[in-house]
Amino acid sequence: MFRVLVSVLGALTLAWPAAAQVTPFPGDFRTQEITTDDGATIHLRAGGHGPAVVLLHGFGDTGDMWAPVAAELARDHTVVVPDLRGMGLSSHPDRGYDKKTQGHDVARVLDRLKIETADLVTHDIGNMVGYAFAAQYPGRVRRWVVMDAPLPGIGPWDEILKSPALWHFNFRGPDVERLVQGRERIYLDRFWNELSANPKAIDEATRQHYAKIYARPGAMHAAFEQFATFNTKDAPDNKEFQRKGKLTMPILALGADKSFGEQQAAVLREVGANVEGGIIANSGHRIMEEQPDQTVKAVKAFLDKK
Repeated sequence: MFRVLVSVLGALTLAWPAAAQVTPFPGDFRTQEITTDDGATIHLRAGGHGPAVVLLHGFGDTGDMWAPVAAELARDHTVVVPDLRGMGLSSHPDRGYDKKTQGHDVARVLDRLKIETADLVTHDIGNMVGYAFAAQYPGRVRRWVVMDAPLPGIGPWDEILKSPALWHFNFRGPDVERLVQGRERIYLDRFWNELSANPKAIDEATRQHYAKIYARPGAMHAAFEQFATFNTKDAPDNKEFQRKGKLTMPILALGADKSFGEQQAAVLREVGANVEGGIIANSGHRIMEEQPDQTVKAVKAFLDKK
């Protein structure tokens, strides 16, 4: 049976030191808006010099989560940090929340920046977008670090959907937005409190920061659309990608020890031929907030391999 985060629920009383609040990107990073093929606007931050690396966030976060990684990698990489469509400061289009389309968004961003190939670092829904990008454009991804989330339709996906901890995957219906409107902080606190091993690591300033962003008009509608495509579009697309063959680039699959753990690598071995597993210790799903130093070290060590 897949672990699917259930172990996290018993770890909430652990008391490791709290991590730092949301930090800004280095001062020399620039912001930019890029228009996709279907008219969405992708907000991004970019900085540094050298081989490119793209960082993709997930739900409950924005590209802001990657600031500690970006600061370290920018010493010898060109770092590109988009907000996924419908999230952060990107636009909220009425379509395109399937991950195949968002994989095209990543390609469009790189095209506009005149970047042909890049390393890839992803978390949560960013994993799903990352797989769709890598499967459609395998020659553009040199290495991929994938963190603590499943891929729709791949491996034990059907078992994952049965986990009470992941009820939000199927939180649908005509009233979901009305139920959450004005209560975005309450909704997001559920993810921060229940899916982290140490809720104190997501401090009050961090919670206020993301709650404000997700309370913007259209933001929660777009977030729900991200989940709505998991089974209707993403799972069939992923199975089709999988039938075409495994990815060949080196992949590091990092699971948090109180979340997906070793199963993260097991899932990625379903779609990748060159997968190395890794564990982020003393962490639940929010590994960048809970264990930023450990995560940055693991990412940099893998990307620096010759």
